[in-house]
Amino acid sequence: MLTFLGTFVKKREYQDLLECIVNSKEKQEGNFQKTAELATELLCQQLAVTYVGVCMLSCEDNQISATANYGPLLPVVYSRPAPFDCPDYIAELRNKCLIDINDVDSDPRVIEIADAYFKPKGIMSSLDVAIRINGHLEGILYLERTSIAPWSDSEIHIATHVADQLALTLATHNAYENDERLTLLLSADEESEQVSMLINLKSDLIEYVNQAHEWLSGMPKRQVIGHSFKQLDFIKQYPQQAKGILEQVSMGAVAKGESLVVRSDGRQYWLRYSVKQFITERGNHYALVKADDISDEKQYQAKLERLAWRCGLTGLYNRSYFNKELEHCKSGQLILIDLCGFKRFNDTYGHQNGDELLIEIARRLKHFANVNKTEHLARVGSDEFAIIIPTQNQVDMDYITARLYSQLTQPVHIGREQIQAKPALAIVDIESVEDSFVPLACADIALQYAKTKQGDKIQVFNNALLNTFKEDAQIERDLQTALRGREFELYYQPLKDLKTRTYIGAEALIRWHHPKKGVLYPGAFIDIAEQTGLINAIGTWVLEAACRQLNLWQHHQIDISMHVNVSARQFFSGNLFDQVWNLVSRYRLQPGSLILEITETELMEDIDYATNLCTELSELGVGLAIDDFGTGYSSMRYLKQFPISKLKIDRSFISDLTVSRESREIVSAIIAMASALNISLTAEGVETKEQEDFLSEHKCHQAQGFLYSPALRESEFSQFLFKSNHEMIH
Repeated sequence: MLTFLGTFVKKREYQDLLECIVNSKEKQEGNFQKTAELATELLCQQLAVTYVGVCMLSCEDNQISATANYGPLLPVVYSRPAPFDCPDYIAELRNKCLIDINDVDSDPRVIEIADAYFKPKGIMSSLDVAIRINGHLEGILYLERTSIAPWSDSEIHIATHVADQLALTLATHNAYENDERLTLLLSADEESEQVSMLINLKSDLIEYVNQAHEWLSGMPKRQVIGHSFKQLDFIKQYPQQAKGILEQVSMGAVAKGESLVVRSDGRQYWLRYSVKQFITERGNHYALVKADDISDEKQYQAKLERLAWRCGLTGLYNRSYFNKELEHCKSGQLILIDLCGFKRFNDTYGHQNGDELLIEIARRLKHFANVNKTEHLARVGSDEFAIIIPTQNQVDMDYITARLYSQLTQPVHIGREQIQAKPALAIVDIESVEDSFVPLACADIALQYAKTKQGDKIQVFNNALLNTFKEDAQIERDLQTALRGREFELYYQPLKDLKTRTYIGAEALIRWHHPKKGVLYPGAFIDIAEQTGLINAIGTWVLEAACRQLNLWQHHQIDISMHVNVSARQFFSGNLFDQVWNLVSRYRLQPGSLILEITETELMEDIDYATNLCTELSELGVGLAIDDFGTGYSSMRYLKQFPISKLKIDRSFISDLTVSRESREIVSAIIAMASALNISLTAEGVETKEQEDFLSEHKCHQAQGFLYSPALRESEFSQFLFKSNHEMIH
């Protein structure tokens, strides 16, 4: 009777313990930590045990963590070994749900943890119960004694029920966490600026879309959720692209891309999207769509492209972009436009007016491009423009070119001024260009010829120009060899004083002894030397050779001056003064005996620089002659400003003296002007006695030309002087 009563009381106590846990606030709230602490405390108080504890397992990362412990405090905290350190023990617990150990020393099931855990802690018997959720081992409820004693059925029963309640609490805790996490994720997704959308691939219906889609597309959620994805603006505007995306997604690939989408209200936005398929646990196939509004990024990119590919002044494409587009053009007509004299216009009217001229020319070219349905228009240089128009027949091309030339030459109003642009046009048939040549380079070649034309400056690129270019390129290569191989020689043309009838000077003229072409005159190679920059090296050689020869003549008491032509590149190179100073000093040339000649057009390129340099050269005892006078742009003011010692009348006026009244009047005016300014005057290209008589009658100082002698080699020149001017030789 007493035994029965004792058993009943014990069962009732156990029942109360279990109800206490079940009805606890901690368990109802799913607070696993607090529930575990409550359970360990109650079990330790109700059962004849020393320690009660709960620990959680993680077999994936081999971790064990204590959740709750109850019992006497120990100086050292002992934790159960990690799962990987006791695989047999974990397997037994997973399979049997509990391990009742009466004597830890003799039970093989706990041999893996006996030495490391039980013995140091002084445990002799233990009851370990699995805490499982859906058959998965999540943790352990353990009851421990420091004495050897069997575990009764009632102890096992209550421990098992408590473990079940802990499992339920943990499941509730996890569910609460999952719900909270899901709610948090949904809230975050709703607040996100990135579009999220779920599409049921079986029904084609949109089952979820966040608020960002409405902000971006302007379509309310109610018009999207539950409706077919085919109503979306993107699908309507890009049906073929959408079809390709679905095919990619159905094959398990991720589809990505960027598209410009137009809303129903006409607004536009750029979309960067990513579409991926996923399958739910129930086997339903969905497409997860993620999209971002990249309109700002595209605008910034467009701005960068404008800066990189556009001319800031005219808004046209620049040379870099045009070259890139030209590489892909296999046909069409390339037109290259250059504004002749633009640098002089800039210097005369100022850069602001120069910019206005360029803007107006660009506006006319834009109109021309629109009419001819082309977008290939660019500013490819400071005053150069290029355009590509579709292939035309020759008659239409001639008409189009003439119309363009006419449009560009129409007056431009800048402020109160009316300016007429002076364009030069080069036309290249892109398809006919040889593979080894670039169309724009061919246009440059044709443009050089167009600039030299009288009347309409239009030049079509052809094989003749190409062959000339190839010949010029060969001459350029040969010039480099000539400099090293000493193939140049100076010839000298005498200058006659018309008053004393004696020869008082010589003009040094270069000749090239070409190994294959024979003797070449400057006209065959000087322009090429100018274009390639070789003129500086050639000019340096000429000046050195002329000074050396002048020194020899002066050493032999031959009192004549030496005239040396100086190119614009050499004159404005920045080191001409130093070069001349070294030569005058080294060869001890008599003051006034060296005269440098430069054309008036070249002299006008930089008035201030030219004035300072001429003054310095004059102070050095070197004369300055303006060559080809009358063909350039100099004025009386500049003639007075420069320390000029001589003018040379261009041969074009001299050749017409006997047949042209205008030439006679011009020459007479030049002679009168030189006399008024006290400047020496030389007439070039004198070939007849009638010309000489006219010049003598009008008191021109000197003359040179074939009437007296062509340019001679040094030895021949010396003999010529001896015969004609023997009184000069002492």
